[in-house]
Order: sequence, then C-alpha cells, then structure tokens
Amino acid sequence: MAGIGARVRLVGSVLAIVAVSACGGSTADKVRRGSIPMETFSAEQIFERGEFELSRNKGADAAFFFSEIERLYPYAELAKRSVIMQAFSYHQAKLYPESRAAAQRYIDFYPADEDAAYAQYLLALSYYDQIDEVGRDQGLTFQALQELRKVIEIYPDSEYARSAVLKFDLAFDHLASKEMEIGRYYLRRDHYAAAIKRFRVVVEDFQTTTHTAEALHRLVEAYLSLGLIAEAQTAGAILGHNFQSTDWYEDSYKLLTSQGLKLKVEGDNWLSDVYRQTIKGQWL
Repeated sequence: MAGIGARVRLVGSVLAIVAVSACGGSTADKVRRGSIPMETFSAEQIFERGEFELSRNKGADAAFFFSEIERLYPYAELAKRSVIMQAFSYHQAKLYPESRAAAQRYIDFYPADEDAAYAQYLLALSYYDQIDEVGRDQGLTFQALQELRKVIEIYPDSEYARSAVLKFDLAFDHLASKEMEIGRYYLRRDHYAAAIKRFRVVVEDFQTTTHTAEALHRLVEAYLSLGLIAEAQTAGAILGHNFQSTDWYEDSYKLLTSQGLKLKVEGDNWLSDVYRQTIKGQWL
C-alpha cells in the first residue's frame, strides 16, 4: 500500500505543477520568477514535468526542467539522464548552441556511458541540421563533418554510426556543391582561372561525390575557352572513362569533337596525374 501511496503523491505533485501553468504563462517562466518553489519537488517529479513539456513540443521549457534536476539534485540517479535530455530538448527547440553545450557536457562527464554515443550524435546534428542551404556559411558543414567522424570512429558499433555515415556523405557532397556553385559563378563571368580552381578542388578532393562528372565537363569548357587544348582533352578522357553514361560526357564529347578534338590524355599537367592515379593506379 505504501508503494501505491507514493505513486499517488508523485502523480499529484506533477499534476500540481501542470495545474499552476493553466493560470497564465509557462510553468518554466513561473519557476524562474519564483512563483513555484521548485525545491519542493523531487527529481522524479521534475523529470516527469520535463517529459510532459517535450510531449507538447515545448523543447525550451523541457530543457529548463531537466536543467533544474542537474542543479538541485546533482548526485541523483536522474541527474545524468537529465543532461542528455537537455541536449535533446534544446535540439528539438532548434537552440543548437545550447544543445551542443549540454551534449558536450555529457561526453565530458560520462564518456564511457552507453548514451555517450547519442550525445556525440546530437552534437553532430546540432551542426548538420543547419547546413541545408548551399549558400550558407560552410563552416557549419566542416564542423558537422568533424563531429560525425567522431561518431563513426569512436562509436562504430553504436546504433548511430550508420546514420552518421550517411549524413557524413551528404555533408561531404554539400561542400562539393558549394565549390561547384562558386565555380559556375566564375565561369558565367568568364573568370576561367578562378573557375578552374574551384572545379579542380572537386575533382581532386571530392571525387567520390555526385559532382565530379559535372566538374570535369566544366573543366573542358573552361580550358577550351582559354585555348588549353591538352587539359581540355584530358578532362574529357577522364570523364569518358568514368562517367560515359552521363549527360556531362555527352556534352563534353560534342564540344570537343565539334572542334576536331579527341577525348584523350595529352601533355603533362595535373589532370594527367589524376588520370594516372585514378585510372591506371600509378600513384605518384
């Protein structure tokens, strides 16, 4: 019977917190103003309130209640759990710096805990979820790649590793997309040397992404515009070897052959090195 009584008191206390919130304004705000003495509630009751706020998609308020557990009951069993819940709640509210701080705190304090992998994954997501626009600052993409790599390398057997690999590939592709965007910008304005520099980065550093075929075609266009025939033909040769089924190959083939040129390796240049390294396996 005592067990039942304890549960009744627990539910009653949680309902008391909920009831106060109906009087206007969020419960978290009332606590901050001192209208509700949070010290009168147990760690379990405050945790339940945090979960309730999460169920209402009130991530910021949920994070506040979870942080109160950490403040009031630092040695309670729920204190550790409240840190990871703060990271999750802040992320739900799109308060990414706060989510990162909580996730990093969990990793620092509990590196061997089973939820450390999830904390690292949340930390990576706090960067990754902000890089959906190509035109945005690519510093976020670099940060996402670094943190996703940690999930993959430090927690390879976790349930988050596979998702981290997929997101890593997408973020990597995103960086290549940014280089392509800038390269096209220069190409449209006849700034061929600047365009070539960007497309070269894609071919050399992002060759596993979906943008490599277009980068090679754009190199054909840029080099032909500069009268650098050997480089244009070599870019076409690489394109024909690896991406013959693409429209980019068809466009380069028409462009080169219309000028009486062939898609073949010519001269001694950086593209010749790429050809030897990637096609013939002659690493230098």
